[in-house]
Amino acid sequence: MRLLFASDHRGYNLKSKLIEYFKDKYDVVDFGTNSLESCDYPDFAFKLGESLEIGDFGVVICGSGIGICIAANKVKGVRCARVINKEEAKITRCDNDSNVVSLSEKVEFDVACDIIDTFINSKFSTEEKHIRRVNKIKEYEEEHER
Repeated sequence: MRLLFASDHRGYNLKSKLIEYFKDKYDVVDFGTNSLESCDYPDFAFKLGESLEIGDFGVVICGSGIGICIAANKVKGVRCARVINKEEAKITRCDNDSNVVSLSEKVEFDVACDIIDTFINSKFSTEEKHIRRVNKIKEYEEEHER
């Protein structure tokens, strides 16, 4: 399983620490940015999203976690959720089959690790209502492809 990371300049420090922590556990891929120099978060969210394959998980980070989440969700097949704790990480995996989690740069390192571990280790629900809802999202994406 690959664990993909992307951030803008504001998320760079947290992303770097997380990559160091997870690199021995997973096949980690870093899509940038690679410095604190000001940059545009959509560029990195798009790179991660376009490289996401079935079975991969992604982590995107910016100042608030909101902008990069919006950008990631523009990529077909990405279901990204901004979360602030491990309970939300579990819910978005179980209910929404999310494959990317978005974090704010302000999330404490230990909390971010717990969020990512919970996200990766939670399974999508087999409940019909969750399958039906995710399938509606997928169908809409297919029918309204630009």
